Amino acid sequence: MSKITFLGAGSAVFAKNVLGDCMTVPALQDFEIALFDINHERLKESEQMLNNIKKNLGSTISIVSYTNRKDALRDAKYVINAIQVGGYKPSTIIDFEIPKKYGIRQTIADTIGIGGIFRSLRTIPVMMDFAKDMEEVCPDALFLNYTNPMATLTGSMLRYSGIKTVGLCHSVQVCADELLRGLDMPTDNVQWKIAGINHLAWLLEINRDGQDLYPEIKKRAEEKQKTKHHDMVRYELMSRFGYYITESSEHNAEYHPYFIKGRYPELIERFNIPLDEYPRRCVNQIEGWKKMRDDLVNDRNLSHGRSNEYGSRILEAMETNVPIKIGGNVLNTGGLISNLPRNAVVEVPCLVDASGVTPTYVGDLPEQLAALNRTNINTQLLTIEAAMTGKKEHIYHAAMLDPHTSAELSIDDIVAMCDELIEAHGDWLPKYK
Repeated sequence: MSKITFLGAGSAVFAKNVLGDCMTVPALQDFEIALFDINHERLKESEQMLNNIKKNLGSTISIVSYTNRKDALRDAKYVINAIQVGGYKPSTIIDFEIPKKYGIRQTIADTIGIGGIFRSLRTIPVMMDFAKDMEEVCPDALFLNYTNPMATLTGSMLRYSGIKTVGLCHSVQVCADELLRGLDMPTDNVQWKIAGINHLAWLLEINRDGQDLYPEIKKRAEEKQKTKHHDMVRYELMSRFGYYITESSEHNAEYHPYFIKGRYPELIERFNIPLDEYPRRCVNQIEGWKKMRDDLVNDRNLSHGRSNEYGSRILEAMETNVPIKIGGNVLNTGGLISNLPRNAVVEVPCLVDASGVTPTYVGDLPEQLAALNRTNINTQLLTIEAAMTGKKEHIYHAAMLDPHTSAELSIDDIVAMCDELIEAHGDWLPKYK
């Protein structure tokens, strides 16, 4: 029996989407889905939920929970990762509250920025433990990473382990449709091309029946900017840099030095930036979590319709040898994007079939887009360096080169903030030299 292992299976909603998708795929029937989570209560709840879906879909997939990670991974063909290290309490609160003392305000703090750096530093050691186990018990498995920060975690796996890895983010497949819907434009018969880095990948082409849609998009976007809406940062970036970007405005507000600035508080209002969005979202989710979980876990009639997540589609293409195209996060080996660093993780179109995930060559990005990507890649590469060498100085380097942090703080304050964050995270971080 072939095996799909899901790490972080206590995340019921995401497990429902990705594993529920797998249950709808004929080629994946008779697989075992192996569930693992360090929270055994939530693990059993997810098992019950998935068994309800299985029964109602008539799937022949088997659902098995494991409390030993290595046993869950043993002989797996595919491994899906959706963990969070440190949780809302204490780690997310620390990532927001300590930087706020120094004047650094954030929205999501899970990609780069000071919050993204420390989320990486907590998570990369855990990912390396996964890789060590996989090299022992399932060395040929494909690792599908859904956990943020995408570029640093996927890059660590690809550069420092022998595990085949692809990073997956749903922002690619929804980008064009969301842009067009937001501008009251039809979404049918649209072709698009996206490449860059995770959360800062660029909509390089968008057309319908050979006609470039960008002139009309930019015209409508300029008009829409005259009133408040939820996507003002991305429209501004498109106006200034020429292209639309994949991830949301609330994310992109903190990836650049232009929008969240203590000297210009009026920019928060002007661009409708929701500061502290992620902690607020966590609080709301926690308040509604028990009812949501109860509804999912105890609903014996629970079913599932296939989502737009790439996970099940990758597995289906590999099992059937019917190729598909995805947007995947992979190492920039051979210069897939030729004006970005070779040791960076890039998000590019990839072909998937029985031979696996094969990234496609993009070539040069427009130079202003590559330059903006490089400002984030600098921090990503130094964060990986800090995690893999254990040297505290590289944490400082990553923070000093982060666009938002460096625009707001002096070097002395950046170092002091990093030291305070290291101390506050305590055992959630390894010991740094």
